[in-house]
Amino acid sequence: MSTSFGVEEVDAVTPPPRARVEDAVEETGERKRDYLSGFLAEKPKGLSAGEPGGETYDGIITALKEIYDPEIPVNIYELGLIYNVEVTDDGHAVVTMTLTTPHCPVAESMPAEVELRVGAVPGVGTVDVNLVWDPPWDPSKMSDEAKLELGML
Repeated sequence: MSTSFGVEEVDAVTPPPRARVEDAVEETGERKRDYLSGFLAEKPKGLSAGEPGGETYDGIITALKEIYDPEIPVNIYELGLIYNVEVTDDGHAVVTMTLTTPHCPVAESMPAEVELRVGAVPGVGTVDVNLVWDPPWDPSKMSDEAKLELGML
């Protein structure tokens, strides 16, 4: 498929007109209404408790940061074992997590501890913990804080 473009040679291009303060003033001497004024006057919406930055969501993250892998002196959140946290408005929390290996000695107890700790967060009614193996965990999922703690940085 070939496309041909026409080329036009010119001696000069007229620059576009510059904006001037006088252009913003109406004949009455008042400045024209700023098109952003409504946007700038709008107040931010409050966060729902279940979204990042919300009270319940942040409480869940704090609870997860208190659970440590028994073999590694780093919490499971910074270790990158938590893949996702979702919270509905009615307090149903779903935590998707993995473990460092399927043969991890805490494979049976860790999801139960996550369920117990997240369930104790104010605002959480029910908790589902989904233990997944895909994508598999690897050290690149760790936070910089965890890598620093383990001497990997």
